[in-house]
Amino acid sequence: MENWQERAHKFAQKHNLTHDPGVTALDLLSEFGEVAKELLKATDYGRHDPIDNPAIADELGDMLYSLCQLATAVNVDLDQALTAALAKYEARWQEKGHPGSGK
Repeated sequence: MENWQERAHKFAQKHNLTHDPGVTALDLLSEFGEVAKELLKATDYGRHDPIDNPAIADELGDMLYSLCQLATAVNVDLDQALTAALAKYEARWQEKGHPGSGK
């Protein structure tokens, strides 16, 4: 079975949507902004917990697609990157009692 990154890449190739990593990074930032906007709207600017909002799921899907495209553009396997990140966070948790890089 294909992973998300492979599915996104095949779609982009099929529709001639592959771009330079810089363009793809800007697209990812734009999609992140769209997620933030929908969260602000869904919480009435932090006044309450977010309610079920299909627009948030839609924007998160767009952001995931852009992340997959960026990773592919710079030859990063997201599955391997996540595995490494989780191992790093676990080691920090064991060493410092939290997963952050700061003290």
